[in-house]
Formats: sequence, structure tokens, C-alpha cells
Amino acid sequence: MDLLSTYIVHQADNALILGHRNSEWTGHGPILEQDIAISNIALDLIGQARNFYQLAASRMNEMDPGRNVGEDDLAYLRDSNEFRNLILVEQTNGDWAKTVLRQFYFSTYQFLLYRELVNSSHPDIAAISEKSIKESRYHLNWSSEWVIRLGDGTEESHHRMLQAAQELSAWIAELFLAVDFDYEAEATHAGILPEILKAEWYQRINKIFETATLPKLSSELKPLQMLSGKNGVHSEHLGTLLTEMQFLQREYPGSHW
Repeated sequence: MDLLSTYIVHQADNALILGHRNSEWTGHGPILEQDIAISNIALDLIGQARNFYQLAASRMNEMDPGRNVGEDDLAYLRDSNEFRNLILVEQTNGDWAKTVLRQFYFSTYQFLLYRELVNSSHPDIAAISEKSIKESRYHLNWSSEWVIRLGDGTEESHHRMLQAAQELSAWIAELFLAVDFDYEAEATHAGILPEILKAEWYQRINKIFETATLPKLSSELKPLQMLSGKNGVHSEHLGTLLTEMQFLQREYPGSHW
């Protein structure tokens, strides 16, 4: 897989893994309306993943016509070390506070990213981003409202948000850490270096945190050197997630809906 294809797969992996995580709430949401909301967000993300996987598969097949790779192969037949998603999105759901904060962090990042990628020189990346940014804007608004609602709510909900922030803080820095496929995408004008999103990301996060009466995040957070999801080095949670998600396709190869 060439570097630009890996960049495209990275976007797909982020959306697929977080979409699967959110789908674990279906039937377990705190109230019916929010159960439906988090399920719809999961569907949006999986739809984005499909678009990026299809684009990556098409590119890979053009470069090597004998491979015949499909979206299912990329989603279901790769091992954890072949996934390039951010470690943030594979973290377990925890309670509702952790889930909505994880979504808030990622949706803020994804919205800013798509806002840049609509100007990509790669027409298909630009088209997927233009379609997906509308969904990401909704995800961002939804999660922002919940962060404020919980952070500035009861003593218990405020404590839960503080705990969620602490648990997720280790995975923030990777959002802005560039790897080889980021540099390739930037060099070919198909993508961007994520570091250009950093200042506005923190500005948006801390604006909501201020309203939610939560302590502001420091932009000096450092990535954990031993883990880098973008380089295929993940937390233990991804392997467990893939075991469940990929079971049917691996147990019954070639299955189709």
C-alpha cells in the first residue's frame, strides 16, 4: 500500500473504529432520544469509513490490478498492527461522560480536518470531505452540548467529566503528530499536516470547557512514545474490538450482506 492510500485508509480507520465503539451504545443509551442519536452518529461514521475504504481499494487495484481489494477486505481482514487509526478512537466507552468527551475531541478534530480537505487537490478526497463535514458539524454540536450539560451539571456529572478528561488526556497529542503518510499527502496537495489544526482545536475545546466549568487543556501535552496508532502500534483495546467486529468475516470468509 503506497503512502497516499495509507493516508486515505487512516481516515477510514478512524471513522470505522469510532463508529463501532459508538454502536456499542445501541440499546444501552441513557434515554431513548440519545440512544438513537449515538446510533445515528455511529452510522454516519461508518458511512464515511466506507467511502474512504472504497476510494483506497480503487486506488490499490489500479496500482496492482491483480489484487482485487474491496472495502470488506480493508475493514475485516487486516490485523490490528495494520490499522492506522488514532488511539483515541479505540478507547473503551466507559461511562456516558467518557463517550461524549471522546466524541467531542474527535469531532472537533475531524470537522477542522474536513474543512481543510474540501480543498484537496485529490477530487475524491475533496468530495468525501465535503459530504462528511455536514455530519461532523452535527456530531460536534451534539457532543459540545453534552460536555456543557455534564460539566456544568450536578456534582456527580462534573466529577465524571473530570475523570473522563483525565483518562483521555494521554491520547490527545497524537491528533497532531505527523507521520510518513501525512507528509506524502501534504507534499502532493492531497492532504494536510495535522499540526496546522492544533491551535484552533485547543481554542475550540477550551472555549467549551470554560462554559462547562472544566479546567482548560494545556497544549503542551506530549504523545506516549511507546504507542502510535498511526504507525500501527495500538493499545490493547483495538485487538479486542477487532475480534468482535471481524468475527463473522473471518469465521465465514467471503460472506456478503
